Amino acid sequence: MPERPILLGVIGRPHGVRGFVHVTSYTADPADIASYGPLADGRGRLFRLRWQAEGVARVAEIVDGKPVWVSNREDAAKLTNTRLLVERERLPAPAEDEYYLTDLVGLAAFGPDGEEIGQVGAVHDYGAGASLEIGPLIVPFTRESVPEVDIKAGRLVVRPPAEMVVQPAVKTLARAPEAEARS
Repeated sequence: MPERPILLGVIGRPHGVRGFVHVTSYTADPADIASYGPLADGRGRLFRLRWQAEGVARVAEIVDGKPVWVSNREDAAKLTNTRLLVERERLPAPAEDEYYLTDLVGLAAFGPDGEEIGQVGAVHDYGAGASLEIGPLIVPFTRESVPEVDIKAGRLVVRPPAEMVVQPAVKTLARAPEAEARS
């Protein structure tokens, strides 16, 4: 089974009219994404980035081994949401207690009592920290909620946070008596 490539970033919306794009980078130092050389999109296309400002890059598609730079807003817009991937062997091995988020997908999840809860179906990270989707559960990927991860054994231990019931902020009004009479 081939290993999954690692997601390093995503091309966002265009910036200006000259073909620049916003780029969300998932590397430790966001600027480092450009140093990994050509990045793949998962469909066979290769891209190169050149930073223009913080979070804004010029992008080129590699065609026949040569960069073809995007030069207008319309072509830049076509790249919106393009995922930028790299082969695992081009990245450093994670340190102990560090994980590439893609490695968590598919792991069996067990409760502290050893009962199987399900399988990690997805990992989400919207900027405030990663969370694991395990069936209907969304669990924060913190040491408190996920105290044990064993990639080699294909499992992790989950201590889901206690459920919280939140009362609605707005009270609903009772129906007027005349409205009930018309129903």
